[in-house]
Amino acid sequence: MPMNRMNREEFFGKLAGLDDKRLKKALWNLYWRGDAKLRERVEAELDPGTAKPAAGPAVDPDAVLDDVRVFVSLARSGAYICGDRRVSPKERSQWRVTFKRLASQTLSVLAVDQAAATALELLIDLACETRRYDYFRSDDPMEAARFVVSDAVERLWDRLRHAHGFVRFAALAAPQLVRWESQYGWTRGGWGSIAQKEDSLASVLGRGLEAPDMWVTFADHYLDALDHAGGMGDFERGQRTGDLAEWHGLLLDRLPDYDADDRLDKLAQHPALGGPELTFFQAQLARQRGELDRARQLVRECLTRLPGHRAFQQVAIEIDAPLPERAREIIESDLRAELVEH
Repeated sequence: MPMNRMNREEFFGKLAGLDDKRLKKALWNLYWRGDAKLRERVEAELDPGTAKPAAGPAVDPDAVLDDVRVFVSLARSGAYICGDRRVSPKERSQWRVTFKRLASQTLSVLAVDQAAATALELLIDLACETRRYDYFRSDDPMEAARFVVSDAVERLWDRLRHAHGFVRFAALAAPQLVRWESQYGWTRGGWGSIAQKEDSLASVLGRGLEAPDMWVTFADHYLDALDHAGGMGDFERGQRTGDLAEWHGLLLDRLPDYDADDRLDKLAQHPALGGPELTFFQAQLARQRGELDRARQLVRECLTRLPGHRAFQQVAIEIDAPLPERAREIIESDLRAELVEH
């Protein structure tokens, strides 16, 4: 709902019609009925010499970092879900209160202390792990903790960029992108109020890359982060590529315009990636370069492995790629369902 309030000129115009007595009455009502913060502002205007100095950080960043390290260590050890004497039964049932308190304290001092950035990184790591591991007695930990991972990452990345400059930010954020991005968000259910507030990290990052050289610089650091991602099995590499598919799409859209096609070639063959999502990226790259026969062949391979994948189907139709039988059946079934619905 839009705010219905006067601008500065309108407000001063209204005041011009009031005499001194009515002005004092209006200010008294404002002072007497306002909250504590408003009363302090009025008192500061009445007597500037009594204005209170700005309050410092409400928490000690180093102490918060210590508390976060202990909390994360206990959670990973299973202390919050098992009968561990280091965590009382009451604390096990109230883990979300502890998580929210630590997150709030960390964010409150993030802009002024590196320890807070380290603490927030630890909490985000833990939050991402709760998609796969049962650290707490909750069906959906991040929904229960009311923690929006993408918002926290955006705050952290803003802090890193302002504190260290873009090049250092890219070096720090690229491995975090590889580690944290999630194709389906960070809640387990994907349907609650927290899930609705989540945004992809690709979108968060893309909004901050304002110039061509930023895209190229970050792409270089991203490839370096993949180089150090470690050897993983086919399933893990395929899952990673699916999580990062939106980011790869952004690079595919941007880098050719910035004379950085060679980065796309490295990405298309990178050993840290795999699965049908990587094959699909190779197909999109071939299509972009006019290699339609190769693109059709690659898309067909994708649909052979994931015949119901909508993005694969869409590109196959657009470039007239031959469809595997199962993919054709799914497309025809979906079309019949749409006709019945309408």
